[in-house]
Amino acid sequence: MDEQAYLFNFEKLEVWQDARKFISEVYLFAEKFPKNEKFGLTSQIQRAVVSVAANIAEGSSRFSRKDFARYVQISFGSLMEVLSHGYVAYDQKYIKREELIEIRTQIKKISNKLNSLYRSLLNRN
Repeated sequence: MDEQAYLFNFEKLEVWQDARKFISEVYLFAEKFPKNEKFGLTSQIQRAVVSVAANIAEGSSRFSRKDFARYVQISFGSLMEVLSHGYVAYDQKYIKREELIEIRTQIKKISNKLNSLYRSLLNRN
């Protein structure tokens, strides 16, 4: 992307940038799932992780901070869904313990930033 190009507000948010990178990481993990999970767990975890970044972007277009904060909550819920799916993948032995730990580490980082964004949206005057 051209560095001189106009950036939308969500593109400037570090949490959105992190969520965008996390999408690629989760897609790589999901590639290890069996083919019979293509329309099951693979699809679920991919949709959930995409939803994290998408809800940040959509919320940033809202006209009130309260509305944006609601989308940040939805994004947080999608992030927790990714974690739950990660546990299912681990329990089914689709991913290793170390991979689950890596997923959790990224989720913790992103969730902390989402919580900070949420608080800042509700506390602004």
